[in-house]
Amino acid sequence: MKILYSLLIALFCILPQCKSSTAEQDRDILFQTSTINALLEGVFEGNVTYKELKQHGDFGLGTFNNLNGEMIALNNNFYQIKADGKVYPVTDSQITPFAVVTFFDQDSSIPVKGNLNYDELKQHIDKHIPTENIFYAIKIEGSFKYVKARSVPQQKKPYPEIMEIIKVQPIFEFEEIKGTMVGFRLPTYMNGINVPGYHLHFITEDKTAGGHVLDCNLKDVTIEIDYTTRSYLNLPEVKGFYSANLTKKEKVDINKVEK
Repeated sequence: MKILYSLLIALFCILPQCKSSTAEQDRDILFQTSTINALLEGVFEGNVTYKELKQHGDFGLGTFNNLNGEMIALNNNFYQIKADGKVYPVTDSQITPFAVVTFFDQDSSIPVKGNLNYDELKQHIDKHIPTENIFYAIKIEGSFKYVKARSVPQQKKPYPEIMEIIKVQPIFEFEEIKGTMVGFRLPTYMNGINVPGYHLHFITEDKTAGGHVLDCNLKDVTIEIDYTTRSYLNLPEVKGFYSANLTKKEKVDINKVEK
């Protein structure tokens, strides 16, 4: 009887720990809806609402149905940066055709010395990460000497090719500005699924403007990184995705789209 009692006590002590461990694992997942190649192929419609997306992360980036602007998620707040460069609140009923989110839990910070441009920033982070083969959520917060960003205007059917859209994308330039960059560094093997390398969005400190980062020059920032080794890919259940040709050998150069 004493043995049975001891076993029950041990089980009671272990179960909460297991539950806590599972909860921590559930936070440490890179959740993605659709693929970057689908977006490049003109699949601008999805079926994931922002209410659902918020259940999978409080930090990340993406876009909106009909490619209506850039999304940035920071501290469990979701923002829409439209083609006018202004920031708008995101409602639960809005839908995304492509988004990547996680629950941001800092694993490391990176020291920054001197002014770095965008290429130097990426090289600097690369020197401080333990491997290029896992996923990193990146938050860069502070003062910037310069930020060049863009957004994309809402599209109508029949959708134009992505290269035609970026030819007329609005560009926004900020000088001596405070704000936060939110995004990810993903391995090369994610090509076609997501953007390999760096993908960052920017929002000003007062949450009034921002966009997809094209270039920057740092002034006084802190860099925080969340290491992630697990991912979940959710594919949209929409006609556009089902009929898209995602097996083409020749794809749009993602670097041209991102830069």
